[in-house]
Amino acid sequence: MADRFFALITDEPIDRAGAEAFVMTPADGALVVFEGVVRDHDHGASVHALDYESHPDAQDFLAAVCAEVSEATGLRVAAIHRVGALKIGDVALVAAVAAPHRAEAFAVCGQLVDLVKERTPIWKRQHLAEGTTEWVGL
Repeated sequence: MADRFFALITDEPIDRAGAEAFVMTPADGALVVFEGVVRDHDHGASVHALDYESHPDAQDFLAAVCAEVSEATGLRVAAIHRVGALKIGDVALVAAVAAPHRAEAFAVCGQLVDLVKERTPIWKRQHLAEGTTEWVGL
Protein backbone atom coordinates (compact mmCIF):
# COMPACT_ATOMS: atom_id res chain seq x y z
CA MET A 1 0.00 0.00 0.00
CA ALA A 2 2.86 2.43 0.80
CA ASP A 3 3.77 2.43 -2.88
CA ARG A 4 0.44 4.21 -3.58
CA PHE A 5 1.06 7.20 -1.31
CA PHE A 6 3.88 9.48 -0.28
CA ALA A 7 3.85 11.51 2.93
CA LEU A 8 6.62 13.73 4.25
CA ILE A 9 7.14 16.41 6.86
CA THR A 10 10.31 18.34 6.17
CA ASP A 11 12.16 21.47 7.16
CA GLU A 12 13.52 21.81 3.62
CA PRO A 13 11.84 23.55 0.65
CA ILE A 14 9.20 21.26 -0.86
CA ASP A 15 9.92 19.34 -4.06
CA ARG A 16 6.69 19.80 -6.01
CA ALA A 17 8.09 18.00 -9.06
CA GLY A 18 8.87 14.96 -6.94
CA ALA A 19 5.29 14.82 -5.65
CA GLU A 20 3.95 15.12 -9.21
CA ALA A 21 6.26 12.40 -10.49
CA PHE A 22 5.26 10.08 -7.65
CA VAL A 23 1.52 10.23 -8.34
CA MET A 24 1.52 10.21 -12.17
CA THR A 25 1.18 6.95 -14.07
CA PRO A 26 0.56 6.26 -17.76
CA ALA A 27 -3.11 5.54 -16.92
CA ASP A 28 -3.68 9.06 -15.59
CA GLY A 29 -5.12 11.88 -17.65
CA ALA A 30 -5.38 14.39 -14.81
CA LEU A 31 -2.93 15.77 -12.29
CA VAL A 32 -4.08 18.16 -9.57
CA VAL A 33 -1.55 19.82 -7.29
CA PHE A 34 -2.43 22.11 -4.41
CA GLU A 35 0.20 24.46 -3.03
CA GLY A 36 -0.43 26.18 0.28
CA VAL A 37 1.62 29.38 0.11
CA VAL A 38 2.45 31.72 2.99
CA ARG A 39 0.50 34.94 2.48
CA ASP A 40 1.04 38.40 3.95
CA HIS A 41 -2.27 38.72 5.79
CA ASP A 42 -4.77 36.81 7.90
CA HIS A 43 -8.16 38.02 9.13
CA GLY A 44 -7.27 41.65 8.52
CA ALA A 45 -3.84 41.52 10.17
CA SER A 46 -0.56 41.94 8.28
CA VAL A 47 1.68 38.88 8.53
CA HIS A 48 5.40 38.98 7.81
CA ALA A 49 6.46 35.38 8.55
CA LEU A 50 5.28 32.03 9.94
CA ASP A 51 6.67 29.23 12.03
CA TYR A 52 5.23 25.74 11.67
CA GLU A 53 5.81 23.28 14.50
CA SER A 54 4.83 19.64 14.45
CA HIS A 55 4.11 16.97 17.03
CA PRO A 56 6.80 14.24 17.13
CA ASP A 57 4.29 11.79 15.63
CA ALA A 58 3.04 14.15 12.92
CA GLN A 59 4.72 12.12 10.17
CA ASP A 60 2.67 9.07 11.22
CA PHE A 61 -0.56 11.10 11.18
CA LEU A 62 0.23 12.47 7.72
CA ALA A 63 1.03 9.00 6.41
CA ALA A 64 -2.24 7.66 7.86
CA VAL A 65 -4.22 10.38 6.09
CA CYS A 66 -2.50 9.66 2.78
CA ALA A 67 -2.99 5.92 3.17
CA GLU A 68 -6.68 6.37 3.99
CA VAL A 69 -7.34 8.59 0.98
CA SER A 70 -5.38 6.34 -1.36
CA GLU A 71 -7.10 3.20 -0.10
CA ALA A 72 -10.58 4.73 -0.29
CA THR A 73 -10.10 6.05 -3.83
CA GLY A 74 -7.58 3.67 -5.37
CA LEU A 75 -5.51 6.68 -6.46
CA ARG A 76 -1.89 7.59 -5.85
CA VAL A 77 -1.57 10.59 -3.55
CA ALA A 78 1.25 12.66 -2.09
CA ALA A 79 1.34 15.22 0.70
CA ILE A 80 4.37 17.16 1.87
CA HIS A 81 4.22 19.68 4.72
CA ARG A 82 7.04 22.01 5.60
CA VAL A 83 7.89 22.95 9.17
CA GLY A 84 10.20 25.59 10.61
CA ALA A 85 10.53 29.27 9.75
CA LEU A 86 8.82 30.28 6.50
CA LYS A 87 8.59 33.65 4.83
CA ILE A 88 5.92 35.20 2.64
CA GLY A 89 5.73 33.30 -0.65
CA ASP A 90 7.19 30.05 0.70
CA VAL A 91 5.28 26.85 0.02
CA ALA A 92 4.05 25.25 3.26
CA LEU A 93 2.02 22.35 1.85
CA VAL A 94 1.90 20.43 -1.40
CA ALA A 95 -0.78 17.84 -2.07
CA ALA A 96 -0.84 15.96 -5.36
CA VAL A 97 -3.33 13.50 -6.84
CA ALA A 98 -3.41 11.87 -10.26
CA ALA A 99 -6.47 10.17 -11.72
CA PRO A 100 -7.80 9.03 -15.08
CA HIS A 101 -10.22 12.00 -15.14
CA ARG A 102 -10.09 15.58 -13.85
CA ALA A 103 -13.25 15.61 -11.71
CA GLU A 104 -11.98 12.78 -9.56
CA ALA A 105 -8.50 14.30 -9.27
CA PHE A 106 -9.93 17.67 -8.15
CA ALA A 107 -12.29 16.08 -5.63
CA VAL A 108 -9.70 13.77 -4.10
CA CYS A 109 -7.05 16.49 -3.88
CA GLY A 110 -9.52 18.71 -2.03
CA GLN A 111 -10.36 15.87 0.33
CA LEU A 112 -6.67 15.17 0.92
CA VAL A 113 -5.90 18.79 1.80
CA ASP A 114 -8.88 19.01 4.15
CA LEU A 115 -7.89 15.84 6.00
CA VAL A 116 -4.23 16.87 6.26
CA LYS A 117 -5.26 20.17 7.84
CA GLU A 118 -7.82 18.47 10.11
CA ARG A 119 -5.79 15.51 11.36
CA THR A 120 -2.08 16.27 11.15
CA PRO A 121 -0.76 17.89 14.34
CA ILE A 122 1.10 20.82 12.85
CA TRP A 123 0.63 24.28 14.34
CA LYS A 124 1.21 27.68 12.82
CA ARG A 125 2.56 30.72 14.66
CA GLN A 126 2.13 33.94 12.73
CA HIS A 127 4.53 36.83 13.15
CA LEU A 128 2.43 39.93 12.69
CA ALA A 129 3.74 43.17 11.23
CA GLU A 130 2.85 45.01 14.46
CA GLY A 131 5.48 42.94 16.30
CA THR A 132 3.24 40.37 18.02
CA THR A 133 2.74 36.68 17.35
CA GLU A 134 -0.32 34.47 17.40
CA TRP A 135 -0.92 30.73 17.19
CA VAL A 136 -3.49 29.62 14.63
CA GLY A 137 -5.69 26.59 15.03
CA LEU A 138 -4.77 25.59 18.57
